[in-house]
Amino acid sequence: MSNKEVKAALKSAREAIKNKEFKDALKHCKAVLKLEKNNYNAWVFIGLAASELEHTDQAQTAYKKAVELEPEQLLAWQGLANLYEKTDQWDFKIELPNIYQRLVELYASSDKNKCYEIISKLSDIYQSDKEYLKLAKVWLQLIQVKEEEAVDKNELLQLLQQMTQLLSDCLNEEERDNETQQHLITAFEKAMVLMDPVPGEQHKKFSADYVKCLSKLPKDEPKMIVACESMLSLYPNQSYPLEVLCSHYLKTGVQNEGAVSCFSRLLDLAPNSGLGHLGLGTKALQEGRFKDAIQDLTQGLKRLSSSTGWCSLAEAQFKMQRYSDCAMSCSQGLTVCVSGDKELRVKLLKLQLEALVGSGGDTAAEQALETFSQIPDAEKDPVLGALKGRAYLNKGQVDEALKVSSELVASNPNLAQGFVLRGMAQLALGQQQLAEESFLKAASQSPDCGEYYFFLGRLYWDMGEETRKDRSKAHTHLLKAAKLDPHLGCVFRYLGHYYRQVANDHSRSRGCYKKAFEMDNTDAESGAASVDLSMEQDDMDTALAILQSVIEKATPGSAKWAWMRRGLYYLKIGEYQQAVADLQAALRADPEDWVCWECLGEAYLNRRSFTAALKAFGKAHQLQPSSIYSVYQAAAIKQTLGKFREAVAEYLQITAQQDYVPALKGLGECQLSLAKCLMEDCRDKGAIELIQQAIQNLFRAVEMRPDMSCLWKLLGDACTAVGTVTPNSVQVLVPAPLAGLDPNTQSHTLNQAQTLKVGERCYARALKLMPEVPSLWNDLGLNYYRQSSLSSFTEDNLTSPSLLLEKAQQCLKKAIMMDSDNHSYWNALGVISMSKGLENFALAQHCFIKSIQVEPNNVVAWTNLGTLYLKNGNIELAHKAFKIAQSLEPLYVNCWIGQALIAERVGSYDTMDLFRHTTELSTHMEGVKGYAYWVCSTLLDKSNRDSELYRYNIVQMNAISAAQVALSKYTERIQSDPDAFIMLGFLNEHLQLKRQALKAYKRAVDLLKSMSSTEELAFALGSYGRALCTFGQSEEAVRVYNSTPLQELSDLAGLALAYCRAGLIPESIKAYERALAVAYTEKEKAYILTALALLQHRQGNLDSAKTLLFKCSMLKEPISESLLCLCALGLVHSDATLAAAALTELLKQGSASVNVTEQQCLLTCALLALQGNYSAVQREASRAVHSNPGNPSLWALLSRLVPQYYPKKANGGAMAGHVACLSSMTQGKRALLYSGVNQLASGRHSGEDSHRNALKTMQRAVLLCPDDPATWAGLMAACHTENTSCYLSGAAPSRQGLEQTLMSVVSEKVHNVEEIERPLAQALEGWVLKQAVTGLMLGGQLEQAEALCSQVLNVSPEHPAVMLSLRQVQCQRLLLAGRGTVLPDSVLEQLHNTVMLNPTNLGAWHWLAEVFRSQGLLVQAVMAYRQSLQLASQLGLHSSQVASLLRLALLALGNCMAGVPGNEWTDMIIEATTEVLKLGSSPMALLFQALLHYVTKMAARETRRLLERLAYAQDYPVTVAQVSSWYLLRHLHAKNDQELINVLLQHAKMKGDKRLLEFHSLLASSSS
Repeated sequence: MSNKEVKAALKSAREAIKNKEFKDALKHCKAVLKLEKNNYNAWVFIGLAASELEHTDQAQTAYKKAVELEPEQLLAWQGLANLYEKTDQWDFKIELPNIYQRLVELYASSDKNKCYEIISKLSDIYQSDKEYLKLAKVWLQLIQVKEEEAVDKNELLQLLQQMTQLLSDCLNEEERDNETQQHLITAFEKAMVLMDPVPGEQHKKFSADYVKCLSKLPKDEPKMIVACESMLSLYPNQSYPLEVLCSHYLKTGVQNEGAVSCFSRLLDLAPNSGLGHLGLGTKALQEGRFKDAIQDLTQGLKRLSSSTGWCSLAEAQFKMQRYSDCAMSCSQGLTVCVSGDKELRVKLLKLQLEALVGSGGDTAAEQALETFSQIPDAEKDPVLGALKGRAYLNKGQVDEALKVSSELVASNPNLAQGFVLRGMAQLALGQQQLAEESFLKAASQSPDCGEYYFFLGRLYWDMGEETRKDRSKAHTHLLKAAKLDPHLGCVFRYLGHYYRQVANDHSRSRGCYKKAFEMDNTDAESGAASVDLSMEQDDMDTALAILQSVIEKATPGSAKWAWMRRGLYYLKIGEYQQAVADLQAALRADPEDWVCWECLGEAYLNRRSFTAALKAFGKAHQLQPSSIYSVYQAAAIKQTLGKFREAVAEYLQITAQQDYVPALKGLGECQLSLAKCLMEDCRDKGAIELIQQAIQNLFRAVEMRPDMSCLWKLLGDACTAVGTVTPNSVQVLVPAPLAGLDPNTQSHTLNQAQTLKVGERCYARALKLMPEVPSLWNDLGLNYYRQSSLSSFTEDNLTSPSLLLEKAQQCLKKAIMMDSDNHSYWNALGVISMSKGLENFALAQHCFIKSIQVEPNNVVAWTNLGTLYLKNGNIELAHKAFKIAQSLEPLYVNCWIGQALIAERVGSYDTMDLFRHTTELSTHMEGVKGYAYWVCSTLLDKSNRDSELYRYNIVQMNAISAAQVALSKYTERIQSDPDAFIMLGFLNEHLQLKRQALKAYKRAVDLLKSMSSTEELAFALGSYGRALCTFGQSEEAVRVYNSTPLQELSDLAGLALAYCRAGLIPESIKAYERALAVAYTEKEKAYILTALALLQHRQGNLDSAKTLLFKCSMLKEPISESLLCLCALGLVHSDATLAAAALTELLKQGSASVNVTEQQCLLTCALLALQGNYSAVQREASRAVHSNPGNPSLWALLSRLVPQYYPKKANGGAMAGHVACLSSMTQGKRALLYSGVNQLASGRHSGEDSHRNALKTMQRAVLLCPDDPATWAGLMAACHTENTSCYLSGAAPSRQGLEQTLMSVVSEKVHNVEEIERPLAQALEGWVLKQAVTGLMLGGQLEQAEALCSQVLNVSPEHPAVMLSLRQVQCQRLLLAGRGTVLPDSVLEQLHNTVMLNPTNLGAWHWLAEVFRSQGLLVQAVMAYRQSLQLASQLGLHSSQVASLLRLALLALGNCMAGVPGNEWTDMIIEATTEVLKLGSSPMALLFQALLHYVTKMAARETRRLLERLAYAQDYPVTVAQVSSWYLLRHLHAKNDQELINVLLQHAKMKGDKRLLEFHSLLASSSS
């Protein structure tokens, strides 16, 4: 192939590449290479085509071959560069910079733009690879090319700036290349030369970058300094070059004038510069200006954290004895210290060790020992060893310290620190002489150490008595220590002690304390002493300045002394809020400071924050129980708050320790206040006791301080206070000196008049001490007024009431002369002036009006003015005055009493309401008696019972109870008012308070016997007799009634009733006949005839009783009570006709009272029960409840009847009892028992309902009625039910062993019942015995049961019920002795005879039938059941009839299911269940019929129907449903009715009947 062919092939290859036919191109090129192996273009084309086909190796080989052939040609190098750029291969990336470098060389002479482009790419590679030297050379090459082109200066400058920016990153590398750094500096210098203008913003910025660069090059520090100075000369306001210079000086430690000037200039430009402060602080440290050094270094470190800075700060703080701050600074320095600077680290650790040792304390000592362990080779350094010993000493490990000191002294005899350590250890052991020797040796070896002389001075200050007397030695050494080390603050503290305590130079002492505190602001002792001395010298500004400076720097929980002193200062000047805040801050520092708590309490007290003050003083007392002040203040606060009883307890706590006059005074005041409170409640005896105690305590105070007028005044108040109560109740035990007797004698008992006289003398003594006090004259005048009001006087009181009133008037006038603007003085003078004996009404009116003028809002004066007008008969003016008083103070009772008296006088209907309101406001004698009078008058008027006024005044307002309570207080105080006692007895009768009524009537009779009021005495005797009769003292009642004239119907009827209750029936009949003769109305005669009928019936005269009752019903005004008695008579004698007729007549009378409605319902139910209509009994009671749902008695009756006559509704009966409990507490006590019985009847036990069950209900009933034997019997039955349910469920019974205990309780309660209930109680006792025996038998305790029966028989041998129980137990033991035991005929005969002895015991017949059945004597068993059925019918016991019939049916069903031949058993089942269903619905009877069908007609459809009706029923007992489900499953399984079986199983799952599901599994497995 010729050259033309080569060219054609290359052209074809070029066209193929152009058309992207790279494979064809390869073919053409290979054809060329076959002819011409070294063809450059062919190799280039191969590289390009292979590259496009991603044959990188082939492309690389082709390009390299081309480069070898023509190294100066660009085409192959460009292709190779393109290949390396687009191929992500590591070896290509490595070779790419070399390719770029070659391209730069080739482009440099041909294409400048391409050259720049390749240089840029090369620069990026070197920069990413951090090859800064190559990068610098590339940029220098680029700049050189630009310079050769003579480009613009700005472009060249821009390139140089970019070069400096790229190369500046090399300064951050750990390994720096000097050549690169030189290239960088050269670039900066060339750029600086080219930059224009100078100075300028760009030049300033570039200069800062240049300085920054130089600052990172330690070898070019001179250049850096020159550059900084040059920049400062151009830009004097720039802080950066100064910062660089300052940083340089700090690193090098240079502190010449230039450095200081640099620091100062930097702070001038940037006051917050950290470098400036650090530099000046370091300079101050070198010059010994430690305080300035600490200030500057602290400010500098806030801005710039530096390890050298922290070290310098720590040194300064150590020099200033601020050891805690020094240790903290060392810790900060160690934190920021770089790991390479080991020397600085060791220095910081040593400094920290010294600071921690100097700080003292266990914590610091532990840290010091830890720091010691971190110092390299610390054990070899004796100085550090001494510090370690001092750390042990600070921890209290004196032995370790002595050991270290001994080793140091032995190894380094010239080491002063060793002797100091030994001296300190000896001092800790109390060896002061040895310590002195050690300190002297240390001082001799280091005579320039001020600390050692301080140790000596402190030792001499604390040494024995001789040294204490002469402190000059201590003073000399302390002065020398201060001279050697003027920064040792503790030296100046002790010098302050010396000048304060010895030299008595407070000015110099204050200066020393102040200097000590300035050196160490944590020295609380010096600071506190400085403040105290400043305050003593009245330099409050200085003291406050010191406190303020400490508080501003204090952290929460510190500077207690400063907070407390400033708080006391604020407390002193009256800024209580600020005082509280400061004292709280002091307590945050030390919560256990009881003094501070007392100060805080004082601040709270002055701020009137009583509750907070109380807590503060309580805390102080808790911390310091011996502090009396805190207890006294707490008591005083409680007294201020009106908590007098608590205050008395606190005061007594103080006075038990010592006779503290303020406490005795407060105690007397509190007791007097309590006495006044009791007097307001008419509890006079308790008030007198408290007054007596107050007098005793106040006299103790007077004995100690007789010069205090207030104590005599309080004694006078206490003695005068007895004038409020009745004279008979005042017997006050007064100290003999106070009573005017021989001081050597004991206390003397004074009456009311004598006590008031003592009060007079006490007021006189107070006036003698302070004669110009008007309130004392007022008190004395009131005392005279109290004395004058007494109706009788003792022999030693010969002053007449009028003279006493004159004295009282003169005293009040004296008080008014001294203080005429006091309204109470005018009011008191008015009261005295209108008193009986003076009756100067004009003066009284003037005084009241004057009092109102002085104080317009004066309710007392207005009320007294109204009283004055009312006394003079001016009702209109009185009403106006009282009305104004009411508007001023609606709670003031006296003005309401005045209005009530006016209403009573004018005959207003509001009278009773007004009197009632007075009793609600407070207890006032006049208001109480008025209200009681109106209540009794309303109750005596029987004609107004249905009026709206009666219902409101008496019923709604609970008037009887309110009047009784108020009148009881009245009679407690005023015991000479017979009318009040009669009214009280009348009210007590209405409240059924029999004993209280009896006492009240007796008191009234005793009072009236001494008076001449015959009519009132007769009335009181009649009431007294009635109360005696009600209370059960019938014979005494007969005697009292016979002492009356016996002319009133009430007296004759009461006498007859008393005779009746005394058992004197003939006398009672005669008395009723006399009463019948004096009866006026038909109604009264009807009641008397009814009573006579009842007495005739009691005597057995049934016909006479009926005749009287019929006669009563024939009167014009028949009463329902007679018909009730007639109906009851028919019921008692089983005369249903008579009972029904009487009941019919009774119901014709229409609506009756609540009690009659209850009686009618009860009689109707009894009549229905007598007629055998048991279901109607429950319906009748329910009807009555629905008609009267608010009557709790009817609810209780319904609950009582349900379990007896309709037990299947027992759940409803329980709910009825619950309603009765909620409606009435009285009925609820009994209804709770009925509710429990219903729950027993429904079988509700704790396993079924843990909250509502019979046991819970019976327990509540026992708690409410512990004296009722029925509740205990019910509890016994509930326990038996719980045990039975446990036996049935397979659980262990939890209430065993209670039978005998509960039986004993019932027997005890039975003896306390009333006579009329004794037969029922005895029957209950017999039932409890049987229940106890049954429970023991159920628990298997047959021996105990037999022993119990035998025990009872020993007491009552002829007790058939007990004999029956004994035979039952013995029979049970025989049957359990061996299964299949056949009882002999003699035993069976004996058992039969025992049952015959209890013919009415249905349970006995059932038990005998079961015995016969167990012996196979089925005929005898049937006979026994039929006997029980006959007995139940005769007794009319519905539930017993059902039980007998069901037991009989069960016996027959058992025989049928056992396959006993004969139809008599089938007939017996049908007969018995039919009779049961006639008596009422019975699921059990239906179950027996269904099972009979199952036995006789198992496959019949009727059998399935009967069983399904029971199995799927909702309200049938669970047992009935489950049993019927079992037999239904067997029936369906026999018929293989899988569909119905699934329905039944689904129902069982829903009901949770697991036993049925197990039964189905057994049936399924047996059939398979």
